[in-house]
Amino acid sequence: MTTSLAGIRVLDLSRVLAGPWCTQTLADLGADVIKIERPGSGDDTRGWGPPFLQDDAGQDTAEAAYYLGTNRNKRSVTCDISKPAGQALIRELVKRCDVFVENFKVGDMARYGLDYPSLKSLNPRLVYCSVTGFGQTGPYRERAGYDYAIQGMGGLMSVTGERDDLGGGPQKVGVAVADLFTGMYSAVAIVAALRHAERTGEGQQVDMALLDTQVAMLANLGANYLVSGKVPGRAGNAHQNIVPYQVFEVAASPDGAKDYLILAVGNDGQYAKFCEVAGRPDLAADPRFAKNQDRVRNRAQLVPVLEQIMKGRSKADWLAALEAAKVPCGAINNLAEVFDDPQVKQRGMVTTWQHPLQPDLHLVSSPMKLSATPVRTDLPPPLLGQHTEEVLRELLDCSDEMLFDLRSSKVI
Repeated sequence: MTTSLAGIRVLDLSRVLAGPWCTQTLADLGADVIKIERPGSGDDTRGWGPPFLQDDAGQDTAEAAYYLGTNRNKRSVTCDISKPAGQALIRELVKRCDVFVENFKVGDMARYGLDYPSLKSLNPRLVYCSVTGFGQTGPYRERAGYDYAIQGMGGLMSVTGERDDLGGGPQKVGVAVADLFTGMYSAVAIVAALRHAERTGEGQQVDMALLDTQVAMLANLGANYLVSGKVPGRAGNAHQNIVPYQVFEVAASPDGAKDYLILAVGNDGQYAKFCEVAGRPDLAADPRFAKNQDRVRNRAQLVPVLEQIMKGRSKADWLAALEAAKVPCGAINNLAEVFDDPQVKQRGMVTTWQHPLQPDLHLVSSPMKLSATPVRTDLPPPLLGQHTEEVLRELLDCSDEMLFDLRSSKVI
């Protein structure tokens, strides 16, 4: 079977997470992603460990798990873009590519002669995606923007964490969501720009900013504020607009430890079913709680009652009863439990590769499942610069002598 983006070639000068997450998505969909890395060191994340991949002797190698999780399906080429010969090499590759992705500081690409106006003159169809913290315009354009800071500046940490009156405080999300969402939005924007180029022959620049993305991802809470003028606060594990939709403590586990589950009642019908399962149909009939808008307004009266009810039965008992009644609920799994979950296994969310350093390397799979154009499942480039010679011969018809000169001058 062919892949969705077969025939699309991406020159990827990004590193760390937002840019590589974007290009990994494009690579999963079949694009030929050529990852440009610094000679000698490569993408910063190759060294972001432990954990590192281990060799046959159980010793750490130079390949961090972080890098392996964000660069599947790509080809690694080393090129020093600080050198004129390296810049010339990139310009020649651009002529043979459809997409260019970079996440350097604003203005850096112009210093190297690799900015959009310069490359557009070489390839008018080029889709040029710049990923930065704050975008190409605005008073913060020259600032460095990192996920942690963006989660704070973009409002996410103000609505994440336990309520202040319960001893809470600002809390970042456990993974770099500003980076990841920006990578996903970037991939969507690039595909849209490719469609335009296909129709018109005209490329364009895609200006992606982590702060823009984080503001957009405030979603219903952003809309809540803009509509009401009321600044939302942290709600812990509760939902700002739905009740009951939160974590509840249940009866202790067999070893005596505290146990919890998520109750996610999304509408009034589900709430009535929950009340039946809980043996409290009166709570569904009570006019203070019958409709969600009333439950939200009377949250302080309802939730303490539910907290006592939930503690009366075990997690397994609640999950079985609630699932049978079609009331949304769920366990809170650690990562060992996640990857041992039968649903996760059946959906193929772990791929096993034959890595040169580890014969059965397990990594997370792409979640995209297309019936006619399935995603690719190729190994992340195991070695820095592994495909340098292959790509330069294939695309630029480089001779042995040219490759020798480039290596001697440490351009590659």
